[in-house]
Amino acid sequence: MTDLTDQIAIVSGASRGIGKAIALLLALQGAKVVAVARSENDLEELTLKTQGLCIVADISIEEDAQYVVQETLSRFGRLDILVCNAGVGSFNELEHFEAAEWDRIFDTNVKGTFLLCKAAVPHLKAQKSGHIVGITSDVAKRTFPHGTAYGASKFAQDALLASLRKEVRPHGIKVSTIYPGLVDTYFNDTTPGSPEAEKTHLRPSDVAQALRYVLEAPAHVVIDELMLHPLTQEY
Repeated sequence: MTDLTDQIAIVSGASRGIGKAIALLLALQGAKVVAVARSENDLEELTLKTQGLCIVADISIEEDAQYVVQETLSRFGRLDILVCNAGVGSFNELEHFEAAEWDRIFDTNVKGTFLLCKAAVPHLKAQKSGHIVGITSDVAKRTFPHGTAYGASKFAQDALLASLRKEVRPHGIKVSTIYPGLVDTYFNDTTPGSPEAEKTHLRPSDVAQALRYVLEAPAHVVIDELMLHPLTQEY
């Protein structure tokens, strides 16, 4: 079993929801967390709880993604875990989608993952170790009406991570993908905590515990993919 104590972990989209739950759990396990998001106020509160490093950045911009990794290395000297969690989505019939909204979804979900991995991989190769985890969605494996943009972005993110897994495995680097079903968060401008969602959705902490399971696998084991759903969700 891999010990997370003193592991250096970057978590994108860490200001709330799944990312916040992941950051808090990693800190509880003794990891040093670099929390990354675009919302400074939420990050400051999280930094106090994790006693880690807070970086306000837009990971869909290459300079920002590079800055996140460089600041992590400057502060801690290495990087052990990269959690690509930042994600956005909206849903509509294809003909009613604006091109700008399509770009916003792909910039965060796909380009953001690409840029963070691009910035991190050379350093992980140099140290011959590291673990990249993508928090995607079960829609990377299925389609549904009104999900053209979000679903396409998650299929693309999934392919990116699967290809990267094969590229970096010879260098001692693990790449894992977690596919949550419905999660009770602020996603798509919803407000979490409704009585109905408690019956039909996963909690952010459920995804964080799944991540912990993936990261704590023995050094010789890589969990390529892990999918989880609320019991009430048909798949």
